[in-house]
Amino acid sequence: MEKKQYELCLEILRRLNRTGVLKNIVLIGSWCIPFYKEYFRRREYVPSIKTRDIDFLVPIPSKIQQKVDVPELLKDLGFVVGFKGPHGYIRLEHPRLVVEFLVPEKGKGSDKPYPLPKLGINAIPLRFLNFLSDSTIKVKVEDFHLSLPHPANFSLHKLIVFQRRIKKDKAMKDRNIAIRILKALVNEGEKDIINQTFHSIPQEWQKRIVKGLEETKEREILDILKF
Repeated sequence: MEKKQYELCLEILRRLNRTGVLKNIVLIGSWCIPFYKEYFRRREYVPSIKTRDIDFLVPIPSKIQQKVDVPELLKDLGFVVGFKGPHGYIRLEHPRLVVEFLVPEKGKGSDKPYPLPKLGINAIPLRFLNFLSDSTIKVKVEDFHLSLPHPANFSLHKLIVFQRRIKKDKAMKDRNIAIRILKALVNEGEKDIINQTFHSIPQEWQKRIVKGLEETKEREILDILKF
């Protein structure tokens, strides 16, 4: 992980914390990996990440009360407003990082951006995101706390969505990350948590996860899920 990229990520978190926004959002996606080091501090855990995308989940209904212009907040760091897709999803772009805000997709879903007027941006609605906010942990970063999905939720979510990836290399990357985090949980003695989390989700999701793992030789993980 590039040191300058990580420091830029930290500065984003610091600013969101100072405005009070950070306590009402959840960091999701691959940038969780370096911050899980605090959770796995009792065991050998070597975080690595190669991605520009920082994704923040805003649970709905949002608890954000204060008005914060996020594009303006990050402007002096070199972030500019960009637009993704034909419907104009807002993303904040920097040569080292891209910041996006996401919300859980509701009902039949919509291909339109979800407005977040208090933050001066909009968000991308995606399926399965409630699973990431159902169980969260807080890790200490400098003098503040950061909310992350529980590693079990994070990993199982990766095993659901990697099969929807168009690019095979990114799909395999997601699957490998999921397996690595699940193995770290096993080393922490948290097999029961993996099993309980797996059995708390709809059977359709369970089938997706099992299907994604059956192509690997990770029998230990499959045995935990099926127990």
